Amino acid sequence: MAEKSSAQPKHNGNGKKSKKIFQFQMKLNFKNIVIGLFVLFIVFSLIGSISNQAALLTSKPLSTVVTDVKAGKIKSIDVEDTKLTVTEKDGSKYTSIKESQDSLVDVLQKSGVDPKTVAINVKDLSMSQVIAGLISNVLPLVLTVVFFLFLFRQARGAQDNIFSFGQSKARVWNKDLPKSTFKDVAGVDEAKKELEEVVDFLKSPGKFTALGARTPKGVILIGPSGTGKTLLAKAVAGEAKVPFYSIAGSEFMEMLVGVGAARVRDLFAQAKKSAPAIIFIDEIDAIGRMRSVGIMGGHDEREQTLNQILVEMDGFEPNTAVMVIAATNRGDLLDPALTRPGRFDRRVTLDLPDMEGRKAILKIHARGKPYAAPVDWDKVAKRTVGFSGADLENMLNESAILAARDNKKEIDMIDLEEAATKVKLGPEKKRLQTDLDRKMTAYHEAGHAVVNYYSKHLDPVHRISIVSRGMALGFTMAPPEKDRLHETKSQLIEEIAMTMGGRAAEQVIFKETTSGAANDIGQATRIARFMVTEFGMSDLGPINFGPQSDVTEWGKYYQDQQSISPDMQSAIDREIKKLIDDGFAVALAIVKKHRTDLDKVAEALVKKETLEGDEFALLLGGKKERES
Repeated sequence: MAEKSSAQPKHNGNGKKSKKIFQFQMKLNFKNIVIGLFVLFIVFSLIGSISNQAALLTSKPLSTVVTDVKAGKIKSIDVEDTKLTVTEKDGSKYTSIKESQDSLVDVLQKSGVDPKTVAINVKDLSMSQVIAGLISNVLPLVLTVVFFLFLFRQARGAQDNIFSFGQSKARVWNKDLPKSTFKDVAGVDEAKKELEEVVDFLKSPGKFTALGARTPKGVILIGPSGTGKTLLAKAVAGEAKVPFYSIAGSEFMEMLVGVGAARVRDLFAQAKKSAPAIIFIDEIDAIGRMRSVGIMGGHDEREQTLNQILVEMDGFEPNTAVMVIAATNRGDLLDPALTRPGRFDRRVTLDLPDMEGRKAILKIHARGKPYAAPVDWDKVAKRTVGFSGADLENMLNESAILAARDNKKEIDMIDLEEAATKVKLGPEKKRLQTDLDRKMTAYHEAGHAVVNYYSKHLDPVHRISIVSRGMALGFTMAPPEKDRLHETKSQLIEEIAMTMGGRAAEQVIFKETTSGAANDIGQATRIARFMVTEFGMSDLGPINFGPQSDVTEWGKYYQDQQSISPDMQSAIDREIKKLIDDGFAVALAIVKKHRTDLDKVAEALVKKETLEGDEFALLLGGKKERES
């Protein structure tokens, strides 16, 4: 794979297995008390019923008791309401049941037995019966009342939740919470300057109004992911001495229509009460997308929310005390009414950092990390062309993880290099490959490198490897030595040739093609398609054949995918094929001419797996030669 521009956890050998401890913690609130009483009532009812049934099953009939008394076998009888506990003279006991209205003495007398021949002990259960009757009659009533109170309370809570839908969910930051300041932001000096003025507007509005200047009502930050939009907002929160309300665009949306608009009203009402204040809306494209036109209409909830934001920012009632900062990476999708002056007066674009910006970002995120020697941050910045601020922070974090995994006390350049490659391509994968697979991969990557070496406008190779990373079996890295704002036709044609160098080497060495060039073919096709349809670098002339999307003078958004005739589409396909064929022919010619160099690089890759740029250049004669 031509590339332009892992850490495995160690086994803990202590042999101890972690024990899971389950803890049950119950809060003594109204709901739990009701549930507990209900459960206890059910349990006691079941226990009483079971005990009564068990007594009936194990007791002897009353006639047996009378017979045993006549026979003189009974020593005493304990009477507990209807339950009789009979104790025989040999010490054994059994139970029996009598009718509640009958007296045991009367039963014995009617049976012709003298009650005085046996000791009869009657226990007074009148109080316990009163208590039991009270519980059995009152407790169900109490539980019923408590149950309905619980239902009413839940219904009231649901009602409160319904009415709270319209309340703003913004998080309020005070001057003590944010830790980021403008000193923690680098690589976006122009955007930082704009936001410094915003903070200055809020701190000292007098010096601007004295000259007749109007405070900007909104600033929108537009840029790719990871370029520092949210970090800049945090820095504003840290610098400003005013309340800072932070909310995401998706937090306005709910299932019920009108909730988003109500939350916008509530948010601005809170901000106006504590004015001057700042509102930060992250990912505003979730609610600020272009309002649809046509028969089908759009999402009513989202459009109502957007309309309310438009009114709050610049409606009939002027808003001069609340500043709105928004962030998005899809600025092309925002509604024109939202981005016009008077609402978002300032449009700040954040790009990927240049070399000086990357150096500053690296130094910020390197704080608190020990390094083995003074690090050449210029070299690291050159190595990380195309990295965003988030990529750089992730790279330094990965380098610290790699150093800790190897039990190092400090981070060295090897860790930084490996971390940069890991962030770009993914972690190493130790795949089992046959000798033929390794040889094919080595010649494939050598083909990329040799074509790059003998091309005139391409940057030098930084690293070649046949170690699998991500979905690629190998890679050839040639990141730009300097940041470039323009790509020439000659550079793009040579990039196509370098990308097809792996396929050319396969054809020369093995007289065969493999599936390993699938990613290279896709990359070459993308470059060629952009050259024809976007950059006007073909015989078709400087015409844009890409999808046409624009905003009309009436504010209507349209996107036309079918603006190209079939004949012109065929001509575009022929031009793309011509560029790729020409690039492949150039790569094939270089590989055939420098077959000896191709063999040297491939043999070194099979032996060492990875070649650095200096080692590769030394194999091919040191000083880089170029084809004219």
